[in-house]
Amino acid sequence: MADQVRKASYCYVKVANRPGRGAAILGDLANAGVNLFAYTGFPSRGGEAQLDFVTDNLAAVRRVAKRHGLRTSATKRCFLIQGDDRVGAAHRHFAKLAKAGINVTAADAVTAGKKRFGMILWVKPKDYARAAKALGAR
Repeated sequence: MADQVRKASYCYVKVANRPGRGAAILGDLANAGVNLFAYTGFPSRGGEAQLDFVTDNLAAVRRVAKRHGLRTSATKRCFLIQGDDRVGAAHRHFAKLAKAGINVTAADAVTAGKKRFGMILWVKPKDYARAAKALGAR
């Protein structure tokens, strides 16, 4: 089966890098019925953490963030890739971008069980349209 490459939108919030901050927001998103396609969190500057929420319901993410007194970023774009797990599964997508002269800003990939894998991949905004074409994203 061919890998599926989708264009996706996300936004992020900055929170205090303290136990329970991410859990509280994720819990409220779940209670609001928000289906996250991807989530990533990592330390930022000044004792903060950045939480990225990839979903087709950014309005609900913004409402939850507002209830927590948080500002969301402007809408950002990334790619979601899913397919059969195999040796070199992520490499082929990186190779396509390299051939097109596009630098990858960041990527996270994981095995998803049942011989499946998933990856979220970011490029610079100025390269997004070219990357979408190179990756065959829908």
